[in-house]
Amino acid sequence: MPHENSKGVTSRDVPRAPIIAAALLLLTGGAHAAVPWFGGETPSLAPMLEKVMPAVVNVATEGKVRVGRNPLLDDPLFRHFFDVPDEPRERKTQSLGSGVIVDAGRGLIITNAHVVANAEHITVKLRNSRKLDAKRVGVDAETDVAVIQVPAEGLTALGFGDSDGLKVGDFVVAIGNPFGLDQTVTSGIVSALGRSGLGIEGYEEFIQTDASINPGNSGGALVDLQGRLVGINTAIFSQSGGSIGIGFAIPINVARQVMEQLAQHGEVKRGQLGVQLQDLDPDLAEAFDLNEQEGAVVVNVVEGSPAAKAGLKAGDVVVAVNGRPVRNASDLRSRVGLLRIGDKVTLEVLRKGLLGKNDRVQISAAVAPKIDQATSGSALQNPRLEGARFGDIPERSPAHGEVEGVMVYEVKRGSRAWRNGLREGDIVLSVNQVPVSNLKEFLGQVNRLESAVLLHVLRGNSAAFIVAR
Repeated sequence: MPHENSKGVTSRDVPRAPIIAAALLLLTGGAHAAVPWFGGETPSLAPMLEKVMPAVVNVATEGKVRVGRNPLLDDPLFRHFFDVPDEPRERKTQSLGSGVIVDAGRGLIITNAHVVANAEHITVKLRNSRKLDAKRVGVDAETDVAVIQVPAEGLTALGFGDSDGLKVGDFVVAIGNPFGLDQTVTSGIVSALGRSGLGIEGYEEFIQTDASINPGNSGGALVDLQGRLVGINTAIFSQSGGSIGIGFAIPINVARQVMEQLAQHGEVKRGQLGVQLQDLDPDLAEAFDLNEQEGAVVVNVVEGSPAAKAGLKAGDVVVAVNGRPVRNASDLRSRVGLLRIGDKVTLEVLRKGLLGKNDRVQISAAVAPKIDQATSGSALQNPRLEGARFGDIPERSPAHGEVEGVMVYEVKRGSRAWRNGLREGDIVLSVNQVPVSNLKEFLGQVNRLESAVLLHVLRGNSAAFIVAR
């Protein structure tokens, strides 16, 4: 999906080059959305924009990147024998983007991380053409948010809105500097909210808009009709390099959280619950006997983690975080990933079909335990898992003594077990949410079932639920 090097998609700013910039959201009016009426003889956004536009700036950078080359060129004998001339190992880069002044007193500007990547010199140009040297305060590539700072003199800041209050269909206005054209304004509507799983950033919860986006708009402002900052333009989806009306902005509530950490620490210190997750799909919902169709399934809990101490278990389905519904695993990861170490969060979980609320869980950095794969063993068959051989975890396996379950010794490619998702080296921890510690218990559970089999499986460092039909 949208990423700088992804096929058929344009994202990220690469100024002064024909590559289309990502993260630049600008909403076009006219064909995209009607302009609301503000009274008088003709509708106009001009009064609002007069107050907003001084806070949106042009960001130009210069830097260097290392040039990749064949390792043979670093061999002195090779270079001498073939008389290879010296070549520069770095090349200069330039980029153009946008930014938003959010704290005039401290001279803080929010922009995109990719706008200032590799930057050795950053120049900010204000609406009145005044140019200021900027320094990088902090960059968070996971959310594509960066904070830079300029001298706090004669600046105008843009007030924060509440991106959580946006609704699909709300009018929004984008401001930026496409192709270096200063102070360009376009309008449109919010097309969708909470977009994730796009592969643009590590943490995604984008505002989607029918913005017309061009290089140079990355890091620009997305504002509501009251002139409040609700998003930071960051990417587009395109198969041609031009806008097709699908653009994405980072919600300001997310960007603001990141900005505050960058301003305070120069980096983002993220907390983790200590769980591995997967989406709740219709098959899993049926297997769990749930009416819910959206949520994140806990497939593994790290021993000693905040999640373990709070009582979370594999098979729990998280349906809300701090009262907000959870759509899928990516949604939950994004929200948890934006929490600071020490923050507390309330999860609502479904456990065996019963809705309950967990106590507040203190978030802290956690690392999942490493569970390696191992193979080999004796042959065993099961009617619903045809093509797979199961056995007890052998002593030579790194997982022996670390976990209880049954190992998949072999899976025939194309077999029923293969099609159901089992692979050699998997370790089955439970069958229909009943833990199994050896082959006898495993077969006792599987052989008595006449319907689909729900397997909780460890694979390498990850865990998942598999529905075998």
